[in-house]
Amino acid sequence: MRYRDSIFGSLLKPISRRQFQAVVEVHDADAYDKSFKSWDHMVTLIFAQLAAVYSLRGLSERAGTPIRIIIIIPAFAGTSLGVGRIARSTLADANHRRPPDVFAETFSRLSGLADRQLRREGNEMVRLIDSTPIPLGTLCDWARWNGRTHGMKMHTVFDPHADHPRRITITPSTVNDVDIGRKEPLEKDATYVFDKGYCDYGWWSRIHAAGAIFVTRPKKNVTFDIVKARCVAEQQGDGFTILADDDVRLAGQGKARLACALRRVRIKRENGDVLEVITNDPDRSAVEVAALYKARWQIELLFRWIKQHLKLSCFLGRSENAIRLQILAAMIAYLLLRIAARQSRSTLPALRFAELAGQCLFIRKPLARLDRPPEEHEDKPLTRHDLGQMELAYV
Repeated sequence: MRYRDSIFGSLLKPISRRQFQAVVEVHDADAYDKSFKSWDHMVTLIFAQLAAVYSLRGLSERAGTPIRIIIIIPAFAGTSLGVGRIARSTLADANHRRPPDVFAETFSRLSGLADRQLRREGNEMVRLIDSTPIPLGTLCDWARWNGRTHGMKMHTVFDPHADHPRRITITPSTVNDVDIGRKEPLEKDATYVFDKGYCDYGWWSRIHAAGAIFVTRPKKNVTFDIVKARCVAEQQGDGFTILADDDVRLAGQGKARLACALRRVRIKRENGDVLEVITNDPDRSAVEVAALYKARWQIELLFRWIKQHLKLSCFLGRSENAIRLQILAAMIAYLLLRIAARQSRSTLPALRFAELAGQCLFIRKPLARLDRPPEEHEDKPLTRHDLGQMELAYV
């Protein structure tokens, strides 16, 4: 029968071993753990995400049997996954000492690959910006308390059309969202959608100066003067109704720091809540502006999916470095699943695809047949002649 990769080997294919090794050498990531290489480390943590492993003991035991026997077989031409038996102390030391920059750059490269493969031609560039807390409880003494969460934050720039995160930044929970937003590179003709936690008039002015659009909500204490009321040609949207569409300007001292005209769209949702959305976009209709802000819910769904179906509630280490590595490994696993689903043209829901992949990691079959049993041997059955047996003819 023709050789086939395992599901796990197929998932890891988008990661270039040559590029990965170049990143390792730049950061000297194998300086302290020469027997447990960076590649072994990353593969192990990705396996923990996909196989739902919750502890170092469980990971070292599972890595010592099925991974050692099956994963060491070459997964693709000229290379092997190369993970052998793993001691808990070895993995714990690597989690504590290995720099997370290697994993971060791997995520960045995969994000670029996913952008090319998942992008749909003709769609506008929309970037959803938000953050999600990573609660750590009181087990990590170094974790900071921001009034709501004792832990860290993951700041994300998400592309809703390609349905994948483009950039992530991991910070202590006390870092303000807008501090990270200011550092994001701005793309011309892109539309940035974020909530009122990213209120910075100077940053909004830079977005406008870069030839980009922003859509957000004002804080409750912000007041506006109406410059001109716009005619609302279409009032009904998907789950909301447009109440008003006005050109406005800030009434307070903040107007000196905002170097662009504003537009305010008032929306009434189906549950009766009334929202105000502000933007510097003079061209889109009010319904389109409201729909853009509604699309921000997709990044919330991403955070929910990651926390429910990847392992970001139980950590394999208590140091800040170990937790950063596990978060990055979870995001790499998410991208690998997205790329694999697209390349195999799978029609399965994302959750079902991830569940089946985790259950079939070492089964050798194409990703396109993930929801089907392995194919039987295609060779024709052997005859008695092939077996060297004598046949008797009765007359």
